[in-house]
Amino acid sequence: MKELVLIFISTVLINNFVLTYFLGVCPFLGVSGRLSSAIGMGFSVIFVMTFASSIAWLVYHLILVKLNLIFLEYIVFILVIASLVQIVEMFVRKYSPPLYRALGIYLPLITTNCAILGCALFMVAKNYNFLEAVIYGFSAGLGFTIVLLIMAGIREELTYCQVPKVFRGAPITLITAGLLALCFMGFSGLIRA
Repeated sequence: MKELVLIFISTVLINNFVLTYFLGVCPFLGVSGRLSSAIGMGFSVIFVMTFASSIAWLVYHLILVKLNLIFLEYIVFILVIASLVQIVEMFVRKYSPPLYRALGIYLPLITTNCAILGCALFMVAKNYNFLEAVIYGFSAGLGFTIVLLIMAGIREELTYCQVPKVFRGAPITLITAGLLALCFMGFSGLIRA
């Protein structure tokens, strides 16, 4: 049980995919302009990361390892992720058309979100068992969502601030992301995982 808690806290706060590994930066910067779209993207990423790591673990251990086809893991993991994203996209399009329009191109681009593929590959590299892989996928998605929501909140507030002209747009967004990464580095002294 202690190992599961350590995996969870470490993945959400300390080894955050966006701020530590710099994976998933494109949707992080692209969707964090408004809090409403960040919430939808965050939940979509949590769902895809959790199920992608679970299914990837099963496919890796029950098929690829047993048939000695480990060299196919990248292709198989990308297919698993693409299938899950299609399910999410169909669900969001049917049940929340405004969210579907707000997410725009970033929803299908979850397929190419390197954080999700990284989660599946790291889960294999760390040799997690199935439960650890599920917790790892969920906490990676949750960490992504927390950082996305924080960034969206900050960016919404920045629209009401008088930012110097030279820093408006991408510069202030990147400075904010860097400061946010520094803030999360403060958690690194808590747990070593």
